[in-house]
Amino acid sequence: MVIVMKPGFSQQELEGAKRAMEAGGVRVMVSQGEHTTILGAEGDIGGLDQEQLGQLPGVERVMRVSEPYKKANRKFHPDDSVIDIGKGVHVGGNRLVVIAGPCSVESREQMIGVARAVKASGAQAMRGGAYKPRTSPYAFQGKGVEGIHLLQEAQQATDMPIVTELMSSDQLSLFLEAVDVIQIGARNLQNFDLLKKVGRTRKPILLKRGLSATIEEWLMSAEYIMSEGNPNVILCERGIRTFETYTRNTLDLSAVLAVKQLSHLPVVVDPSHACGRAWMVEGMAMAAVAAGADGLLIEVHNDPHNALCDGAQSLTPEEFASLMDKVRSVAACVGREV
Repeated sequence: MVIVMKPGFSQQELEGAKRAMEAGGVRVMVSQGEHTTILGAEGDIGGLDQEQLGQLPGVERVMRVSEPYKKANRKFHPDDSVIDIGKGVHVGGNRLVVIAGPCSVESREQMIGVARAVKASGAQAMRGGAYKPRTSPYAFQGKGVEGIHLLQEAQQATDMPIVTELMSSDQLSLFLEAVDVIQIGARNLQNFDLLKKVGRTRKPILLKRGLSATIEEWLMSAEYIMSEGNPNVILCERGIRTFETYTRNTLDLSAVLAVKQLSHLPVVVDPSHACGRAWMVEGMAMAAVAAGADGLLIEVHNDPHNALCDGAQSLTPEEFASLMDKVRSVAACVGREV
């Protein structure tokens, strides 16, 4: 249940409405946006009288919220969230954010070279996998701590925020010290213990949709993080598993529209993992921008044919530069900028 306050309400009226809700046995979350102030009830609302609350001074209306996610819900927080990821970069708002880099950190020369190249083309943050969740236990698993250190060297060379995947809470202290955005991958979307642990930090979290997750399950995982006190969640659509086998996954761009209707959290799109084919990435990136995505996550490798991980879906730096030119054109058409 939420209370929407009238324009021009007094602080006394706000406190009165809050006390009335608390008297009904719930915790109250106050969300003050630019134009709207909302009081959200957390807990069992059985003790609240909707009609009585609607008659309180300063109250415009009272609404019941049927969705199980509260903190991620736009009804509780009508204004779009903008997440500060460091180095002056924000996800959400009018400017699109492009995060680019190799699937896996392989060497110092590779990581620094790619980071410099994508920055020159307009990327605002860099990605690179230090720890890699692979389907096969025999595949390259990443360089681990060494990979984190190489990402830090690339950051020193480019001054861009680092985005990389956390696979285990055992690595959390290292990530809190060295990483700007912690990525929770598709396979860990419902690793609730891990979600709670990153929720107890204030570090921005990039939460990828699970391979078979519904939109509600995705938002509920965001709720796990936010319920522990961390509001800095960025959602990432990266394709879902369907009956189609031509592409690696099926990119669900309708989810971008749906999530932005349901939630205030920013949404970025990863067309690289969705398609699994480098020649599709440019078109799907432009489509994502047209659909209203707040950013893109693009895999770029200096030598895709010899990449240790996911070379087939990686763009070269030259192809990435071409993609950025086209993304800028599409963004301008929908009133956004890169």
